[in-house]
Amino acid sequence: MSTLDHKIDFAVVLSVRNANPNGDPLNGNRPRQNYDGLGEISDVCIKRKIRNRLQDMGEAILVQSDEKRNDGHRSIKDRVDANENVQEHGKGKKANKELYADAACQSWIDVRSFGQVFAFGGGESVSVGIRGPVSIHTAVSLDRIDISSMQITKSVNSVTTAKDPDKKGSDTMGMKHRVDFGVYVFYGSINTQLAEKTGFTYEDAEKIREALRTIFENDTSSARPDGSMEVHQLYWWEHSSKMGQYSSAKVHRSLKIELKPDLTEAKSYDDYNYTVIPLEGLAVQEYEGL
Repeated sequence: MSTLDHKIDFAVVLSVRNANPNGDPLNGNRPRQNYDGLGEISDVCIKRKIRNRLQDMGEAILVQSDEKRNDGHRSIKDRVDANENVQEHGKGKKANKELYADAACQSWIDVRSFGQVFAFGGGESVSVGIRGPVSIHTAVSLDRIDISSMQITKSVNSVTTAKDPDKKGSDTMGMKHRVDFGVYVFYGSINTQLAEKTGFTYEDAEKIREALRTIFENDTSSARPDGSMEVHQLYWWEHSSKMGQYSSAKVHRSLKIELKPDLTEAKSYDDYNYTVIPLEGLAVQEYEGL
């Protein structure tokens, strides 16, 4: 497999209906909003979903979520310590940061894609920071979002008391929040200079592309029921050189999304017009979501 030798830009258009795409823990887990009232999904949340999809596809992942662990290791450090190729270059007189980073990138696709900081403390191993070639923007909704809140009640006996085993436990009250409807867009790029350093290949880029196209598969939860979040379109630009013919900002701006002129409010994905302004010498590939 050859290292990626040309720059790639991409954009993903998705919709949310009656779901909480990314709760804010500092705001009662309400869906994230910026000061203009636009909905947001953090880049960290998006990368988590990409990692999960890559893991579903059989790829080795370093930063695994606890509920999806598939190797028996309970932490990142345990996973690193169990990798002989990485540990060979991380301790004692043979410690070598460059070889340590190379071994980590070869072992885990998320490390060579997004980068990783290896700093576990204790002075026993090297401290290494790796910059990854794949960058992801925060997803932002096209229009202001409406958030509905619902009070919920948990009415179940969690624990049987020894004093009165037949006594019903007290109800627990809570709140559940959702976005009624919104179309979100996020952008990203793959940098060739950083790809050379981590060994990121074109085959890896294709796997990232498939993960983006299917990002909400196996992502069901109480906050995000099946069908409530959907990728509609993935736009994929492959440049002809390492630096690219255009800046990522100019490529991303070439995607124009506007509300149809006869409408005042969007209630579905089809209520917008989607246009890609042609850039000379740079073709766009369009992929439908799953």
